[in-house]
Amino acid sequence: MATVQKVTPFLWFDKEAGEAAKFYVSVFKGSKIKESRTLQNTPSGAVEIVTVELLGQDFTLMSAGPLFKFNESVSFVVPCETQE
Repeated sequence: MATVQKVTPFLWFDKEAGEAAKFYVSVFKGSKIKESRTLQNTPSGAVEIVTVELLGQDFTLMSAGPLFKFNESVSFVVPCETQE
């Protein structure tokens, strides 16, 4: 029985999410870019969001600059039905 991933690491970039995604999948064999999309009209303007699978683990990369600057922190997204 396949396990459902419950937590997704979320990596923030200034403008390099797509470039980073291509690099990561080139480094980890068997990895792939699963989805790439652009959100318009955010506080940072157009924001690129890329989901990659690296060694069986999903990661989401987002270009959210210049409002949110790249740094060494990592966020985790946990899907829930409600905030409670």
